[in-house]
Amino acid sequence: MIINLSAQHSLVSNWVSELRDVEVQHDRLRFRRNLERIAEVIGYEISKKLESTEKIVKTPLGENKSKIIKQQPVLATILRAGLAMHNGLLNYFDKADNAFLSAYRKHNPDGSFDISLEYLSCPNLENRVIIISDPMLATGASLVKSIQHLKEVGQFKELHIACAIACTVGIEHVQKSFPEAIIWCGDIDEELTSKGYIVPGLGDAGDLAYGSKIQQ
Repeated sequence: MIINLSAQHSLVSNWVSELRDVEVQHDRLRFRRNLERIAEVIGYEISKKLESTEKIVKTPLGENKSKIIKQQPVLATILRAGLAMHNGLLNYFDKADNAFLSAYRKHNPDGSFDISLEYLSCPNLENRVIIISDPMLATGASLVKSIQHLKEVGQFKELHIACAIACTVGIEHVQKSFPEAIIWCGDIDEELTSKGYIVPGLGDAGDLAYGSKIQQ
């Protein structure tokens, strides 16, 4: 299942527009906050699909039968670009367990790249709902490799993917590997360059959020 939150106009499409805007991108705080807000909306929408249970809550004047999340999800993200969206999800799922991976493109002299994974910190993932955030779903290579790595720790009950902008090529790659995944997108673009960058996209989300880096 793929949910494009910009298919119908809402505040999300306004925030995505600002993420893309080269003038607005100079404000790193605003860029990070827009990623965070998109993730908050995605988190709210995901919460509607999570299994709930009833709890009797005592108020100053009586009791109330309330619905609450039965089991907290595990929020996973790919360092460093995913941190802003991870914070947005954590704002809403504030009791969630968390997982962190380092996955990055290691560029080769011929212009191609490999995905390098060097770090993983996570709780028990067996039979858990996993929400993994990565702002740009381009080729899908790093996301697929990261999820495969997480699945070595435990088999998920549900898999949700949260991204600001996704490319159809990357979506198809993820769906082939994980057809059960629900992909939540701030917007979807159709074109991918030969070097694996989304067009029109927004550029390098990690650099825009946290500053430029040395290429490896």
